[in-house]
Amino acid sequence: MSTATVLLDATGIKRAITRMAHEIIEHHRGVEKLALIGIQTRGVFIARRLRKEIEKIEGMEDKTLPCGEMDINLYRDDWTRISHQPIVKPTEIPFEVNDRDILLVDDVLYTGRTIRAAMDALMDFGRPARINLAVLVDRGHREFPIQPDYTGKKVENDYDQHVNVLLSEHDTFDQVTLD
Repeated sequence: MSTATVLLDATGIKRAITRMAHEIIEHHRGVEKLALIGIQTRGVFIARRLRKEIEKIEGMEDKTLPCGEMDINLYRDDWTRISHQPIVKPTEIPFEVNDRDILLVDDVLYTGRTIRAAMDALMDFGRPARINLAVLVDRGHREFPIQPDYTGKKVENDYDQHVNVLLSEHDTFDQVTLD
């Protein structure tokens, strides 16, 4: 039986989010056209944390950065392998997508299938000017040619290992492990 290796503790996750927020602001030269969309489930919480950090850095006391959430289960090409009855969570995008810079946010990037499905789902809401990707953990092993623009941590791992992201909003504490 193997023991899990802690890749990021709560402090490490906070540092990663802060660094990513600075990179996003720098890359976009501000946040005027930017909107975040978190992919259910933990991507939503990471998007909210990024939004809060970006707003703090940019001094946005009187303005809120648009942030939405998306469920991509019915857009996946492999949903029948995952579950016979997919559990569909809310998709709420309370802003105009057309001509906006959209930042898709997820917890872990692995094969790329989730992100491909998210881009398909996003197109049902309009045509963004640009789509970027932010992930807390990039674990490699792609099946699609998808790369993150902003990464909290890149992890070297084997196919049979698992990256587990725990966030206090869902799991009572913050931690990323590899087992």
